[in-house]
This record gives sequence, C-alpha cells and structure tokens, in this order.
Amino acid sequence: MPIAVYMLALAVFAQGTSEFMLAGLVPDIAADMSVSVPAAGNLTSAFAAGMIAGAPLMAILSLRWSRRRALLVFLVTFLLVHVLGALTTSYAVLLTTRVVGALANAGFLAVALATASALVPAGARGKATSALLGGVTIACVAGVPAGALLGQHWGWRSAFWAVAAVSVPAVVAVFRSVPSGPAPSASTNARRELRALRDPGLLVTLLLGALVNGATFCAFTYLAPLLTSVAGIREAWVPAMLALFGVGSFLGVTLGGRFADTRPVRLVVVGGLALLAGWALFAVSAGSGVAAVVLVPVQATLSFAVGSTLIARAMYAAGSAPTLAGGFATAAFNVGGALGPWLGGLTIGAGLGFRSPLWVSAGLVATALAVVAVTPFDRRARERRTRSEATAP
Repeated sequence: MPIAVYMLALAVFAQGTSEFMLAGLVPDIAADMSVSVPAAGNLTSAFAAGMIAGAPLMAILSLRWSRRRALLVFLVTFLLVHVLGALTTSYAVLLTTRVVGALANAGFLAVALATASALVPAGARGKATSALLGGVTIACVAGVPAGALLGQHWGWRSAFWAVAAVSVPAVVAVFRSVPSGPAPSASTNARRELRALRDPGLLVTLLLGALVNGATFCAFTYLAPLLTSVAGIREAWVPAMLALFGVGSFLGVTLGGRFADTRPVRLVVVGGLALLAGWALFAVSAGSGVAAVVLVPVQATLSFAVGSTLIARAMYAAGSAPTLAGGFATAAFNVGGALGPWLGGLTIGAGLGFRSPLWVSAGLVATALAVVAVTPFDRRARERRTRSEATAP
C-alpha cells in the first residue's frame, strides 16, 4: 500500500476525532459558553449537516484543482477552524467553525477516497478504502477517549488544540507524499462525473450504505444507556465497552479490505444476514451483561466490514466519477448516521425502552437486504442479467 494512503488516513483520524469527540465535551462547552446543553449539542448536529451538504458540493468545487491542492486546501482550512474554535469565546463563532470544519472534512474525505483509489491498482480499491477508513475507526478507539480525557483535565479547548496539532503533520505528509498533477478541466470533468452518477448500481449502493450506517449509529448512539439501564453494566465500564466497539470497527474495516475487491457481494449478503441476526439477538438478550460484552464488538465488526465494502463498491461503480462518488458516499453515510439515531430516539420517546433502537437497527438492515434482493447492486450481476435477456428467445 503506498505511504500516501496512510498519510491520508492520519488526516482522517484527526477529522474523525473532531467529529465524534463532542459527545464527551458538551456539558463543559455549555458551561463555558453560558448556553444550554441542547444548544451545545447543536454543535454536533451542525457538523453532521455540514458533512451531508458539504460532501457533494465540496467534491464539485475540488474538480477545479489538482487532488493534492484540494487535499491541502481542505486540510489547512480544517486545521485553522479548530484553532479559531479553541480561541473563541463566542458560541456563534464556535457554531460557524463546526459547520466550516464539516465542509472541509467532507471535501477532504471525498477527494481522499478518489486519491487512494487512484494510487493503487484497479483491483485494490477495497484495500485502499479500508486503509483510509481505518483512520475513522482508530479515532473511535483512541482519539475520542483521548479527547474526553483532555477535556476532563485541561478543558474542552485542549481537545480542539489537539486536533489542530495532529493535523499539522498530516498537512506536511500530504504535501510530501501525494503526487501533484495538473488540474482537470472543471466543466468537462464535472459533466463527465455527473453523467457517471446516473448509474443505477451506484445509487443502490449509496442507499445500502445509508441504511447500514443508519443501523450502526442508531445502536451506537444509545449504547451507553442500554448497557447501564438494561444490561446492568456499571457506568464505570461504559468506556471499556465503547473501546470494544472501536476495536470491532477496526477489525471490520480490515476484514472489508480483504474481501471488498474479490468477494464484495458475498460479504455484503452474508455479513448483512449475520448483522440482522446479531441486532435481533442483541435486542432479545440485552438484559445480559455477558451477551453485551460479546455482541458489541461482533456487531461493530460486521457493521464496519459491510459498510466499508459498500464504500469500496461505490468507488468501483463510479470508476469514471471518483471524486463525486466519494462525495456522495460521504453524504449517504452521514445521512444514515443522522437518520438512525433520530429513528431510535423516536422509539425511546414513544416509551418502547432502550432495547428499541436495536430493533430499529435490525429493521434498517432488513430493509437493506430487501433492496439487495430486488435490485442487484453488483455491476457484473446486472450485466449478466442484461446479456441473458438479450439472448432469450
């Protein structure tokens, strides 16, 4: 694997840490900024909205630049808004930095996915995608807990400074390791990539990604209250359980990297069936702490194995539109990341308890499997079907 892919993963690690670290910093931010806890929580929602809207928009904007220039512009912007966020005393400015940071994050990830795919042979895009997404999973395992620890000892601003500090070597590494190339013709390139996005297989793959990621984050968002209120696990052990989830997610993208290039359909179907069974089993056995200890890492592994494979398939399905495919894949997965927790919150609000998000996760995976059954997302399967229909008497 080219060293540039791992350097891109370093930047993705910093960005993943920034995206998720606010979960442990909201109370401190609310107190320091003299705003309510829900208002501080809106900083997370603002970041998610920026990721959804920004991914395709920033991907289109980046078509005017070489990939190295686009990566550096987005990464330096991301770094600077975290410095500003660490310095500001204004909630409005902090909210703005979260939106701008999300736009830069979305643009960087879209271009990084295309760059990683271009740096490896055509049949190794799945491995490159998994290596890149490994930065997100390592952020879950190490970056987010470290951010919370910094916040506890030195205040929430120290976590922002840490993200900016990690971004500095990433800027240098991207500058030195990513090849420079001429900027494509923006209008011609944009038209070509937009035409490629009409591919039905790509659209189905993006839908599957949104559903699977929605299931993952529906369960993950409400994991802490499920563990303490239903499974009977002491609150002091919740960080360890979240770390188990992070370890599982890392194993999942590693597994996806091994099979996304050679057996993607089998991984998605078999992994999806196992994922569905696992969420249902978790819902039924949620009162057992032992079951939770086993199923948390297992479900994380399956979720990220299937999810990373779907991102790789999106890059394959839109081979002539890699940048916009990366942008729309980023947007689709963030749509799922917003939709899943919202649906889980509705069921909890309806009085169905903390087990109910697990059933929602099972339902979302079941929907994804139904989509796979009625609309094959694999290009070769569609081509075989077309040839068979053409030769039928």
